[in-house]
Amino acid sequence: MATTHITAGLDGSRESATAARRTARETELRGIALNLVHVDEGPDQRPRPPDPRPEITRRSDGTLLRDATQDLHRLHPDLEITAQSLRGVPSETLCGAAGTSVMPVPGSRSLGTIAGHLVGSVAAATIAGTQRPVVPGRAADTDLADGPVVVGVDIHQHCDKLRAFVFDEASRRSCLLRAVYGGSMTPVCSRALTLTPGIHEQTRHGIATLMGEMLNPWRDKYPSVEVNPAHPLRRAVIQVFDASSDAALVVVGRSIRAAAAFGTRVGAITHALLHHSAAPVAVIAHD
Repeated sequence: MATTHITAGLDGSRESATAARRTARETELRGIALNLVHVDEGPDQRPRPPDPRPEITRRSDGTLLRDATQDLHRLHPDLEITAQSLRGVPSETLCGAAGTSVMPVPGSRSLGTIAGHLVGSVAAATIAGTQRPVVPGRAADTDLADGPVVVGVDIHQHCDKLRAFVFDEASRRSCLLRAVYGGSMTPVCSRALTLTPGIHEQTRHGIATLMGEMLNPWRDKYPSVEVNPAHPLRRAVIQVFDASSDAALVVVGRSIRAAAAFGTRVGAITHALLHHSAAPVAVIAHD
């Protein structure tokens, strides 16, 4: 197996199959290999209730990896694909298998009428259990391969790891990078914007200046990437949602220090996008 690869988790669900197909395109774009992993919890693990989705029952045997490999080879005949069948706790085992990969892509095991828009327990645990970029797969993700890359920018955090990822993604895809101000206005500031003449434009100008200072060094490093900064003064979640309606990928951050202090948690914007964004979401762990 190539030392540089992306790992995609398969559990027989429609979500994981969607994630694997999207991941195959990503690996081909990078010129690296795809590693398909199926984790069997095994008889020594705690029993799990039967999954009510019929496709899970039909494809939980040894044919899963073989069928997925054949399907992806049909779509990407030149792609190097390896497959691993492992045993253990799915999230822990997937994180271990993805230790040397560019990013793990777990499928979702969520249920219900909006299952395709929810992030299941395996994907959530994988996000918390690795410092690699994670892109959970969901059946409802849009497939806008030519859309922009969207990133929420926090002007109070200079996160080079997040900036490097989004500029590299936009460069590889030869697409627009849409950088959206991801901060929220305090109640005092929101009230001031309504009552004080001119403060609205002053605030927007100040935010634009700070965003420019954060993005300009990366613009210089990636001159081929067209950057479209946006800084509307609305709730941060709404701003990023609106900007990502036609996105190929939405990129958000997860603070490693916050997770260490408070357990497996992500910020409010990241949590909302993971569960409700129509576009695939990449979660980048940062200090």
